[in-house]
Amino acid sequence: MSFFRPRMTCLLTLSLLCSSATAIAAEIGAVRVWAGPEYTRVVFDVSGPLDYKMFSLAGPDRVVLDVRGGKLRDGFKSAELAGVLKGVRSGAFGKTDLRVVFDLKEGVKPRSFLLPPAEKLGYRLVVDLYPDSAPTVAVKTVAQAQPSSDRSVIIAIDAGHGGEDPGARGHSGVWEKNITLEVARELARQIDAEPGMQSVLIRDSDYFIPLQQRYRKAREAKADLFVSIHADAFHREAAAGASVYVLSTRGASGEAARWLADRENASDLVGGVSFEGKDNTLAAVLLDLSQSATMKGSQDAANNVLAALKRVGKAHKPNVEHANFVVLRSPDVPSMLVETAFISNRSEEKKLSDPVYRRKLASAIRDGVRDYFHVQPPPGTWLASNARSVPREHVVSRGETLSLIANRHNVSLSLLRAANASSLRGDMVKIGERLRIPTGPG
Repeated sequence: MSFFRPRMTCLLTLSLLCSSATAIAAEIGAVRVWAGPEYTRVVFDVSGPLDYKMFSLAGPDRVVLDVRGGKLRDGFKSAELAGVLKGVRSGAFGKTDLRVVFDLKEGVKPRSFLLPPAEKLGYRLVVDLYPDSAPTVAVKTVAQAQPSSDRSVIIAIDAGHGGEDPGARGHSGVWEKNITLEVARELARQIDAEPGMQSVLIRDSDYFIPLQQRYRKAREAKADLFVSIHADAFHREAAAGASVYVLSTRGASGEAARWLADRENASDLVGGVSFEGKDNTLAAVLLDLSQSATMKGSQDAANNVLAALKRVGKAHKPNVEHANFVVLRSPDVPSMLVETAFISNRSEEKKLSDPVYRRKLASAIRDGVRDYFHVQPPPGTWLASNARSVPREHVVSRGETLSLIANRHNVSLSLLRAANASSLRGDMVKIGERLRIPTGPG
């Protein structure tokens, strides 16, 4: 049996550095395993800062974790195996230490770091196992989707939270990460059924992705729009209704916007990200955004999505809101964050748990995205060549007028009147009424 050189782990802050002088006996209370497409994550709940070392062995492949003064807490809970893990074993090592052995399906490159307490979680030791035969992540690029000049419009759909970061929890125990994944999958299905449109799921199962990687994956896929799906909580249970957010360079548009942004931006600490050595490029990103068309595209697309969501139910605020969400910081991809409902509201939690209601939410988001791209199709796309030939309808929502609808779809008011002459009575429209959008020139 050959031993590789042990690799000591750098911890998150100076106060948590591995040191035999400061380390205390550590208890491990539980372990959880999350399998993503790029690596397998193992998370240990630990009692506090700890002194440990980790090294790899071959023949058979395994990773060994030695914890100085470590022991399993009474009632220790193990986890189901996933990803590259074949098994997890533990036992005493020497007189005082704990040894944990990860039996593996193949060789890995292990990385680890300690997370301080966050939200309702205590200290956690995170071990990420990257396979030696690292798979290429199947991200559909524009060229792969449609190599001709009439390419599809690419919509990157981001299911918020995931894995170690469950997001908000409803009164009946429903986790936000599960709701967002179901809505995202349904939205992707409906987007893919639209002529000239194609979806890319940023997260397609239960695993954690850091916030910056989410919008970077959208950029790698050459997405034309990034939509992040959420169902958050608020400290007032009465808070209700859908909201659509775009990035703010000047602060939040309200108390709820600021509170939600702070909560969402803490996801990296909850889900498990080591921030050591990271550069803060926010100022440069915001400067880029302020000098480009990205902000306008984000606002226009968000306006269309919010208008469509109002047809499903109550909106939390009448207009698109602004807040400094990390996940919206792409400098060149129009981006929005959709709060489908407040999971902290008992009535809305019940709706979010209903597949029929989730389909309605997904349909509304799809309608808003479709309306935006039919009016502003990116050059070189199939929609740019054919959008006017695709029959369209508009369902009237609260607060809309005939002239506003004409402006939103970039058609003249006279053409809109003529296309709906048989059903309109003057310029009066009713909530829920379906109007045909003319395909002729505006």
